[in-house]
Amino acid sequence: MTPIKELPRILFENTVRQGLLEDLGRGGDLTTDAIVDSGARFFGRIVARQTGRLAGGAVAALAFELMDASAVVERSLGDGDRIDRNATLLTVEGPARAILGAERTALNLLGRLCGIASLTARYVEAVTGTGAGIVCTRKTIPGLRALEKYAVRCGGGSNHRFGLDDAVLIKDNHLAVAGSIENAVARVRETIGHTVKVELEVDTLLQLEQALKVGVDIVLLDNMAPDSLRKAVDMVGGRVITEASGGITLETAAEIAATGVNFLSVGALTHSAPCLDLGLDVE
Repeated sequence: MTPIKELPRILFENTVRQGLLEDLGRGGDLTTDAIVDSGARFFGRIVARQTGRLAGGAVAALAFELMDASAVVERSLGDGDRIDRNATLLTVEGPARAILGAERTALNLLGRLCGIASLTARYVEAVTGTGAGIVCTRKTIPGLRALEKYAVRCGGGSNHRFGLDDAVLIKDNHLAVAGSIENAVARVRETIGHTVKVELEVDTLLQLEQALKVGVDIVLLDNMAPDSLRKAVDMVGGRVITEASGGITLETAAEIAATGVNFLSVGALTHSAPCLDLGLDVE
C-alpha cells in the first residue's frame, strides 16, 4: 500500500477544538477537577480492543496537546498500518487533568476514523485481483468530511468528489428537470470550466447508449445487476470510466468488481462504518 500522506493540522484543528469545547461545556471537567490533584501526572496508552486499520493518529494526539501544550504524545503506529488486538496506538504523558479531559474527544475521533479505514480495507481486500478500485461518497457526517475521506485513503480506498463544486455528477433528479440526457449534458458543458469532469448516472443500458453518444467522462452504473454491468462494460469498451453504485456490500463486492467496472462506489464506508473499539489504559 502507498504510504499515507497525513492531513495538514490546519484541516482538522478546528474539528478537534470544537470537540473539546463541546465536551468541556461551561464548567470544565467537574469529575476530574474534584478528584485529581492539580499537580498530578498521568501516563497511559490508547490500546485497540480489536483488529483493524489505523487512521487519525495525529487527530487524537492533537486533542491532548490542545488541552495542555506540555502533554507528550508518542505514536506507535502510522496511519494506514494494520492494528492488532491489544496493540498500543499511542502513548500520552502529562498533566492528569488535561489528559482525562481530552480522553473522550480523542477516542471518539480516533475510533470513528479507524472504523472507516478498517471497513474500507475489508472492501479493498474483497476486490483484490479484479483491478477495480473502492471509492467513497459524500455520505459523511457534516463537518467531518475531510477526516472521513482521509480515513478511506488510510484503508486503501480512493475518494470520489469532495463536494458539489469539484466535479459534475448528473443524477436522475437532474435529468427529470432537464428533460433529457442531451439537455442536461449540454447545459453543463456550457457553464463548467475545461478542467471539470462530467459524470452521468444511468439506470439502463439505453441511457448508457445515450450517454456515450453525447460524451461524458464517467458513467455511474446505478443499481445494475452483474449481468447488466458486464453488458455495460462491453458497451463502453474502455472509452469512459465506469463506476458501479447502489447497495454494494462486502458479500456482493467481488462479484460486482469481476464484471470489469473500474470503480465500486460504496456509501457504507462512511455512513455505516462501526467505530473501532479503543480504550485509554492508565499505567
